[in-house]
Amino acid sequence: MRPEQIQDRRRGGVLSDLLDPHTYRAALYILLALPMGAFTAGLITGGVVGGLLTLAFLVGAAFLLGSLWLVGGLGDVQRALAGVLGVTFAPPPLLPPHRGTLAWLRGTLADPMTYRTLLFHVVQLPLAVICWAVLAVLLTLTLLGLLSPLWPLYPQTFPVVWGEQTLLPSPLAVAGLVALGLGGLLISAGVLNLMGRMWTRLAVALLSRDPGYEAARREVVALRRAAGRVALGDDLEATLTDLTEQARAASTALSVALTAPDGTLRALSGPQGPGLSGPLDRSPSQGEADVRLVQGGGALATLPVTLSASAGALEGGTLRALYPAGVRPGADELAFLLSIADHAGTAQHAAQLIERAGARAGEQERARLARELHDSVAQALYGISLGAKTARATLDRDPERTRASLDYTIRLADGGVSEMKALLFSLRPDALEEGGLVAALSQHAHALEARHGLTVHARLDHEPSLTPDAQAAAYRVAQEALHNVVKHARAQNVWLAVSQDGPAVTVSIRDDGRGFDPTAAGRGTLGQRSMRERAAGAGGTLEVRSAAGEGTAVTLRLPAAQPVLSKPAEVGA
Repeated sequence: MRPEQIQDRRRGGVLSDLLDPHTYRAALYILLALPMGAFTAGLITGGVVGGLLTLAFLVGAAFLLGSLWLVGGLGDVQRALAGVLGVTFAPPPLLPPHRGTLAWLRGTLADPMTYRTLLFHVVQLPLAVICWAVLAVLLTLTLLGLLSPLWPLYPQTFPVVWGEQTLLPSPLAVAGLVALGLGGLLISAGVLNLMGRMWTRLAVALLSRDPGYEAARREVVALRRAAGRVALGDDLEATLTDLTEQARAASTALSVALTAPDGTLRALSGPQGPGLSGPLDRSPSQGEADVRLVQGGGALATLPVTLSASAGALEGGTLRALYPAGVRPGADELAFLLSIADHAGTAQHAAQLIERAGARAGEQERARLARELHDSVAQALYGISLGAKTARATLDRDPERTRASLDYTIRLADGGVSEMKALLFSLRPDALEEGGLVAALSQHAHALEARHGLTVHARLDHEPSLTPDAQAAAYRVAQEALHNVVKHARAQNVWLAVSQDGPAVTVSIRDDGRGFDPTAAGRGTLGQRSMRERAAGAGGTLEVRSAAGEGTAVTLRLPAAQPVLSKPAEVGA
């Protein structure tokens, strides 16, 4: 990938910095940075000095260890404070717990993050003092200029003495001072915006947790899950939404969107922002990224979504990633986003192929049925018609021939019925695996874990006693419920259980996803109706319980198969 050129898109005019919300967020951060820096420096310095002075009394070791712990603990506070500037940090990696104080000490001293955080604590206080001093001077001059009209009105309140004379400004001088005050206000806003970007870059550079290894790990996990989602290929819109979520979770972007070639938004993860939808003045080249600055100081990375030449069109839209002010994507992150864009193109192409294959398969199936009906049933019906006509013609003059024609007709009718049954049997869904319901559900659970990263907690102890129809219904209902978990729930864990309690068999599927309102119109109506019809057809009941943010639970109850009792053999006398 070639180095990207960042272009400035801000055209806010003279008042852009004054009207930019980031300016006031920066002012709030600088206002808090000085007391926070003094507090941090006082705690750490006091702990270190107190530890060195009392080291001979063994208490100093505790002070030094506490100071080292404060470096990391206060670093988390600094990351939260950086949220005022719009900076978000990746969650900390899951590390194994340290066993003992020495192990924790070795791990903390060997972690480069400790020293980067300490450096941030060291530079924060003097840098905040400089920012306060510069802003104090600018705001003082600005305030004097804006209050200059009060000078000639209240000369005793604002006395300016030169030698033995009291100076009073002329109206032209007052106008000039007011103009200088307004200029100072604009300069102060620009300096505040510049300081905010400086603090943002400093926080990202020193407080980001392991930008190398941890970012690579997140990207690998995201690409693996994205590949599994694309391989499923069941719902294009759900796949694109999942791809944007994976891209946002593994990158430093604030929002990630996928758009159609005309700029229409197809999927979005994160808050809506400038440039995430709408037409582009220039489309990015294939395999490259276009990174530009947008209003507010953020960056917008636009990457092409390309399709295969066999899809009939090379343009599949764009992937757009919006970054907060002061954050710029690196080459590695842009390469990762380009991989996500390629997955989106693959998903769109796969959806086209599935649609074509479905249409083609339907045509081939209709042609096959037409051939089968013509070669078997249609011929049998034609023979039955000939046999019936012959029997009617010979009924009065040749009863034996009539009887033979009727026997022939009956044989043809029986053969036609057999052929029709064979055709109907071939149209039925595939049967369960030879191992039964438990084996089929176990295999399906393993496939979900491998493809989608779900954790399936399966409790499948014993094969339940079910009739073949009830067994097929139970598998289809469980399959549909698990499919809905992948498609809609955005869950991390799924609990699957099959149990038998006397004359009843229960199949339950529960997830920890986002849930839904079962009473709302249009929420899974077709899928729920299909599952309820299958349950009712097997003589059972289906219960669906869900609420927003509380997951979904599907419970199927079926009657167990009655055991077949063999009749005792009769013993003759």
